[in-house]
Amino acid sequence: MAATLTGISSMATRQILAELSDAYTKRTGQAVAIESVGGVDAATRVRAGEAFDIVVLADGAMKQLEADGFLQPGSRVGLAKSAMAVAIRAQAARPDLTSEASLKTAVLAARSIGYSTGPSGNHILGLLKKWNIDQAVAERLVKAPPGIPVGTLVARGDVELGFQQLSEFLEVPGIEVAGPLPPEVQSVTLFACGVCSKAANAAAARDFIGYLASTEAEAPKRRQGMEPA
Repeated sequence: MAATLTGISSMATRQILAELSDAYTKRTGQAVAIESVGGVDAATRVRAGEAFDIVVLADGAMKQLEADGFLQPGSRVGLAKSAMAVAIRAQAARPDLTSEASLKTAVLAARSIGYSTGPSGNHILGLLKKWNIDQAVAERLVKAPPGIPVGTLVARGDVELGFQQLSEFLEVPGIEVAGPLPPEVQSVTLFACGVCSKAANAAAARDFIGYLASTEAEAPKRRQGMEPA
């Protein structure tokens, strides 16, 4: 059996990858070890030359890594699509998320608003500017440190409303998912996987990625709050 397949991913896909890696190992005997960190940090480490077999990040970041020669050409494959949600502390009053207007009202009423680096955070900051309230709430914004889920800040009471991918909230104790963003302002992020240009075992990496993109992997993705790509 080949040496352990190694990988790096953003935090958003850590639960999916943990479940699917375990299932793949049981099926094939191939050990898989994927480190999940902040997405910006993951891309930086790949660019710095760290050797991984696979990388899993938001598709925009993956396209840039591929274009810059850090992925093997043609190896990038869609993994899962992740919608955004709002989290509150367990048993807290639920905000009205039925429309864009009610979401804006909830944000204005919140004593603090948590967001992350990466696509979800960029989307929230864009909404605040669109609504012309970015200055009004600037002092109430709390950015989660890289690798720290927004849900952790919500659970500790550091923020009242937390915004991130739904999958990021499902395994965090002490919080509740208030609901998804309203359809008119929802943002869905595509996460993709690919073989690193420095992969020690490219053939095994491609086989594992094939499994990640297979129909067999669809149910676990849904269990973890995402949809198949």
